[in-house]
Amino acid sequence: MRPIAGLPAGAAKAVRAVLCDIDDTLSWQGRIPSAAFIGMERLRAAGLKVIPVTGRPAGWCDHIARMWPVDGVVGENGAFWFRYDEAARRMRRGYWRSDDERAADRSRLAALREDILAAVPGAAISADQGYREADLAIDFCEDVERLPEADIDRIVDLFEAAGAVAKVSSIHVNGWFGEYDKLSMSRRFLGDAFGIDIDADREAVAFVGDSPNDEPMFGFFPLGVGVANVRAFTDRMSSPPAWVASLPGGAGFAEFAEILLDRRDRLKPA
Repeated sequence: MRPIAGLPAGAAKAVRAVLCDIDDTLSWQGRIPSAAFIGMERLRAAGLKVIPVTGRPAGWCDHIARMWPVDGVVGENGAFWFRYDEAARRMRRGYWRSDDERAADRSRLAALREDILAAVPGAAISADQGYREADLAIDFCEDVERLPEADIDRIVDLFEAAGAVAKVSSIHVNGWFGEYDKLSMSRRFLGDAFGIDIDADREAVAFVGDSPNDEPMFGFFPLGVGVANVRAFTDRMSSPPAWVASLPGGAGFAEFAEILLDRRDRLKPA
């Protein structure tokens, strides 16, 4: 991983959209610092699309799309995208799976949650589960004492044994049914909403994240950036980010935004 301070101006100039995780990427120790919000506002003011891509639930994402300085949000690790249409005063939504599929998935996950809680003492259902539409989030350190790595691995194994996809974030193990992830829904949303074809132009998108569930993004985008705390998870990643900030969490995101905008300004005509 190369320090983000070394980002070339040409790479910065190519960027049209900035995608970012939320927990421990925009936030730090459970709070989002003002510098992270200012960074998002400055990126948008420069004409870039800003889109959080998160494991957080639909209820949160409705608020984020309406209230934050963003152009949309991908939530529940790729289950959906939400975008608030200010002109129409209407929330636009797109889902990976149909209403019927999601209803069937919720029934399967309800049975699985009991199996996981019985098998892994100390694990808990995440406090935000009531606001979720498509996945099951098992808390291993947000509102419980941090579980050992072996227990986190056991949760992943139980999801996968049931045929679910499982991804580890900095706070939860998220499990769901369906062949999607953060990258696949970001591909769909960027193409449909903004005409950005990430397969033809990977350099048009920067992604900032911090944990193993961000790995599909780190592996795909040349400008994949980890905030400093990503180093705690690199032993779980086969595709770590190409770049890394010197600061953790929201301060690291603000550091990235500052450097990106600085490099772009260097290429503007005098």
